[in-house]
Amino acid sequence: MIPPNWRYAWNNSADPRIVRAHTLADAALTARPRVTFSRPAGEGPVLAYGGLPQGLTHVLPFLEQRRGSASQRTHRGTSWTDLVCGRAAPGTDVLAVGMLHDRVPARLPRHSMLLPFRITLAVPVGTDPQEVLGRLSRKARQQHARELLSHSRTLEVATGEDDFAFFYDGMHRPTMVNRHGDAARSEDRESARVCLFQHGVLFFLRESGHRVAGMLCRLEGRTLVVRLAGVDGGSDHAYTSGTYLAMYVLILQWAAEHGLTQVDLSGCEPFLSKGIFQFKRKMHPEVGLPRNHFANKRLLLQVCRDNPTVRDFLAANPVLAFGRGQRLEAAYFHDADRPPRLDLRWKCPGVHEHRLVHLDDFLAGLAHPAQQTPAVRTNLP
Repeated sequence: MIPPNWRYAWNNSADPRIVRAHTLADAALTARPRVTFSRPAGEGPVLAYGGLPQGLTHVLPFLEQRRGSASQRTHRGTSWTDLVCGRAAPGTDVLAVGMLHDRVPARLPRHSMLLPFRITLAVPVGTDPQEVLGRLSRKARQQHARELLSHSRTLEVATGEDDFAFFYDGMHRPTMVNRHGDAARSEDRESARVCLFQHGVLFFLRESGHRVAGMLCRLEGRTLVVRLAGVDGGSDHAYTSGTYLAMYVLILQWAAEHGLTQVDLSGCEPFLSKGIFQFKRKMHPEVGLPRNHFANKRLLLQVCRDNPTVRDFLAANPVLAFGRGQRLEAAYFHDADRPPRLDLRWKCPGVHEHRLVHLDDFLAGLAHPAQQTPAVRTNLP
């Protein structure tokens, strides 16, 4: 059995030697790529994902969740040539291809955009804990200050094995099951204990003396990496009560008090409709590429057919894409019937600008939606 520390390093380390080895392994394992088709049980676009296997954990489940319909999956082998040009996915509406950056064609296929495979969100911290509050909007600062007093919120640093068990079994696991069900992904218990708890800090947020939420973080030099989180019993209440935001703010302040320079909030898929992105954006993090093996991975998002459900899906899910000079920019899809989802905010350090992408222009040359039977629109507010 592979020791937990080795497995954790393989998946998360920024050591250039490990990143290089992981990249070589990815290239060898995907010499003959596979494509997975995801057909909705009801309305919605037909999705497909091919290439790097991590996309079956990180990308396709998110796209399926945003489609909002139960999925029927099938798989088949293919080649990189057919995958990149779209021939590998006949009958598909939207095709996502996970690939190493050196496989990206110099000229992207029509009707496609190049995205990071994942992004990371990090907050630099100074020596003054009060500067952390300056990263929040005035409304968020006022809410935090008000609820800090009214809920008697305090931050606890815990060090005992019983504390770890209380967090992992009573907070983290129930929260993952409640929020993500079968799609939940996390560190297994032993890896979390050995690689995070023994090399990091376990925080609890207390309200009137009671532990209501927790976060398990890893210390890497002067960076604190937020890795696992949870609320007592996995309750939904914390997601609407300001509990999580309060905990993040207090942890950022703790980091400033203890001489750390950065808090890595971890990452997510490059879509502005990702709830984690919109929530963590409140802390004005710096957006960039991960430092581990994901830095070498890209996501090619290609539209294969033009119909109402495809247009609904694209308009509802603006992306973070590579623009001029390989800088990240926010891209909002829209047309005459679908306004751009500008309520999904993009402004963060590291995202340099935003642009509006008219679907009539982006999808020019594909079958026009007026020639097809209208369908029920999905994922619109």
